[in-house]
Amino acid sequence: MMSQPALHLFVCRNDRPEGGRPSCGARGSAEVLGALQREVGKDPESWGQIAVTPCGCLGPCFEGPTIVVYPDAVWYGGVTAADVPEIVERHLRGGQPIDRLRLTHDE
Repeated sequence: MMSQPALHLFVCRNDRPEGGRPSCGARGSAEVLGALQREVGKDPESWGQIAVTPCGCLGPCFEGPTIVVYPDAVWYGGVTAADVPEIVERHLRGGQPIDRLRLTHDE
């Protein structure tokens, strides 16, 4: 039986037509997804331990691109590809969420 990953990241890839509500896809979530997959994939110890999955709308469209880290229940917003190495090193490997990117229920 295959074991479950210790952490699972969901990256919103939702796209909407221009002129309407903002979307993570229009704000660069494809680049964020690719950067996460590459960064996690660099470390063989992460294989099978950290999953990165594209998903549909997560809800906070005005704060996107949005990522959710499960089971940590940490939501990140406004993430760019440049933020990915810090997320991987500090949060995924070090267990310390990145406060400057973290979404709270107040937002």
